[in-house]
Amino acid sequence: MGQTLTILVLLGASLVALLLVVFARREATAEREAGRREVEQLRQDAQARLADAKRREDLAHEREKEVASDHRHAQQYARLLEERAAVVVRDEKRLAADRARIAQDRAKALAEVAQTTPEEARAELVAEIVDAARHDAEVKLRRLERRTQAAADKRAREILVEAMQRQAAASSAEHATTWIDLPSDEMKGRIIGREGRNIRAFEALTGVTVLVEEGVDAVQLSSFDPERREIAEVTLNALVEDGRIQPQRVEAAYARAVAGAFQRHRAAGLDALTEAGVSGVPSEIVDVLGKLRLRTSYGQNVLAHLVETSQMAADIAAALGADVDLARRGALFHDLGKAFTHEQPGTHAALGARFLAEHGEDALVVNAVSAHHDEVPQESLEAVIVQVADALSAARPGARREDLDSYINRMENLEKLVLEHHGVTRVLAMAAGREVRVIVEPEEIDDEGTQALARTIAEHISKDFTFPGEIKVTVIRELRADAVAG
Repeated sequence: MGQTLTILVLLGASLVALLLVVFARREATAEREAGRREVEQLRQDAQARLADAKRREDLAHEREKEVASDHRHAQQYARLLEERAAVVVRDEKRLAADRARIAQDRAKALAEVAQTTPEEARAELVAEIVDAARHDAEVKLRRLERRTQAAADKRAREILVEAMQRQAAASSAEHATTWIDLPSDEMKGRIIGREGRNIRAFEALTGVTVLVEEGVDAVQLSSFDPERREIAEVTLNALVEDGRIQPQRVEAAYARAVAGAFQRHRAAGLDALTEAGVSGVPSEIVDVLGKLRLRTSYGQNVLAHLVETSQMAADIAAALGADVDLARRGALFHDLGKAFTHEQPGTHAALGARFLAEHGEDALVVNAVSAHHDEVPQESLEAVIVQVADALSAARPGARREDLDSYINRMENLEKLVLEHHGVTRVLAMAAGREVRVIVEPEEIDDEGTQALARTIAEHISKDFTFPGEIKVTVIRELRADAVAG
């Protein structure tokens, strides 16, 4: 019993001692944490004081820099004041010298005046005033002329631009080919004919090359001569519409196409008058005007050029307050003479003016036509307008191409060269000049003579005509006999 009590006492004492140790450790830990927080607070306070000190130091440096800059500016300003003071001193000295020189000049002038009579002094004064006034007037006049010229140039440009912008016409340039649409691919076989007899008859008769391509429901007519090409187009359209194509029908359709050329000319002339807004034109002038639908100048269709020029001339005349009808009429007829240049000697301006005068056209219209290339003096403002409108229509982009005119002249020269030979009645330059078909008079050239003539023509072309590649010469001798059974 006594031992048990002793053990319990010892256990209690040990438990108390353990509790005391735990409490002591907790107090020590709390004291260490409080000490750590106090040290951390002291460290933060020290860093804050160091940062504040650094900031004050930086402010002090910035202030020192500002003071140094102000000092430099003050020194520069002081030097500037010194320089200005020196300039003022120099100006005062120069002014004093000028005053002295003026005083001397005045003294000399007074001395001269003292020796001059009142009349002489008055005359000199009047002369000086007149010279000064004349000089001022010349200066003002030159300024006025420059302003007037500038304003006139600006207005002229505006009028011309407006006239061009109002004409939305497409390019009137011509080509050397025409496409004919076909109703079906089978029609190509009819055009060619058995062993090609139909197409050979068509080409020999019209002088136009027929190009047939696979996969295209159309054929192409090629010729440098727009009149031949137009007649061939009318002929082929009639044959395609009829559907029955053979050499005899080709000849009949060709004859009808040639006979109908007059009506086509007149219709084209009337259409041009309507489009240009011109009326009261004699039928003879209408017919000649319509012929120009088949004429070109540097690749530009002449009739389309005349209509366009007429419209431009009317716009310009309206802007300038000129006679619109006179300008419109003169512009429409200004190249009328090109219908006669192949038949009569003289320039197209002179030929056209003479034709118009013979058919009762107004004298001012005749002058506008004859003067549009400065061959005669212009007698009216409208004549000048016609010349300007002609230049605008010809010079606009895409209007003309010199290569087409060169090509046409080349083909015409080739035909003229071959036509010089005896017995030749007709010459057709075809395939862009690579072939020449020569039709001869059967009474003058026999079968053997055709071969000799072909060689002679080939030698003549080789000698007198420059060309690339080769030219095939084909001589055709055809003898026909007609009789009527009654």
